[in-house]
Amino acid sequence: MQYAYGVLFIVSLLLVFVYFMSIKKRKEEHWLLILNICVSIVNLGYLLISISKTVDFALAANKVVYLGQVFIPMCMLMIIAKLCGYKFNKKMMGILILFAVIMFGIVCTTGYTDWYYTNAYIENYAGGSVLHKEYGFLHPTNVIYVSLYFVSMVVLVLYSFKKHKGVYQKQATTMLIVVLGNILMWLVQKVIPWNFELLSITYLMSAGSFLLVTIMLQDYVHINDIPVYSPKEQEKLGDDISTMPMEEKIKKVLFFVHDGEILCSREKEILELILANKKRKDIASELYLSENTIKTYTRTLYSKLGVTCREELYSLLLEKGREA
Repeated sequence: MQYAYGVLFIVSLLLVFVYFMSIKKRKEEHWLLILNICVSIVNLGYLLISISKTVDFALAANKVVYLGQVFIPMCMLMIIAKLCGYKFNKKMMGILILFAVIMFGIVCTTGYTDWYYTNAYIENYAGGSVLHKEYGFLHPTNVIYVSLYFVSMVVLVLYSFKKHKGVYQKQATTMLIVVLGNILMWLVQKVIPWNFELLSITYLMSAGSFLLVTIMLQDYVHINDIPVYSPKEQEKLGDDISTMPMEEKIKKVLFFVHDGEILCSREKEILELILANKKRKDIASELYLSENTIKTYTRTLYSKLGVTCREELYSLLLEKGREA
């Protein structure tokens, strides 16, 4: 058992490493980093419990578990809210952090009062220690705490669908299903006691799923992410296309991406080369792809922009774009 928890802890640390290696805009995805760190803390706590020799040490390790656990629902909520197009203000963030601290404070009463646990003892099982707890009258606060977060996530996703506000609602829904799996596993373990903490696995799977979705989405450009020019900026851009910077050309063309469509990173690369007046053969050579592959990408790109040829694509640079 100790080895199993050890492996899970190492894998959780690897996810943090993958985050730093794979996430390009880390300042925008800080909640994902906090989520993975919290999962690592949880798995460290479970590992410490498994090597405990005394009840006091096991209870201290259990507090390490809760130190990570109380912040995991908040991290998941923030990530899903971002995908749904919502952002919490500083005041609300302060309130959520305060609730997490209060929840952790309640857990920290163990060993001093019988409010959260009335009794606790350890048992040796499969080469490791298992902490058995008898719950006190404050334990239901944890159930309420987790449930409120899940309800908040459901409301956010449903509201974003109703208002068509979310940019990545399907991905947010997928994450919501992952969260539901965590909660169901947690409730099952409350009803049917196990000697192995299944949450150590489900938390790890959740963090990995959230990380994978974020990595996949960062290579896409969505119409809602495209900056909007003011009328004066639009007029200036239309004055002289020949001297227009490539970055401005791309931004202006992206105004015409159909609502709900996204451009993958490869399509954006090809768009830039077309706007640089490169031939299909040259584009294929530069990107190390076949001409047929470039042709397929170009056809899809044109469809998303509502054009059928290069001439129509170039004509978009003369358009005024969408009004702010």
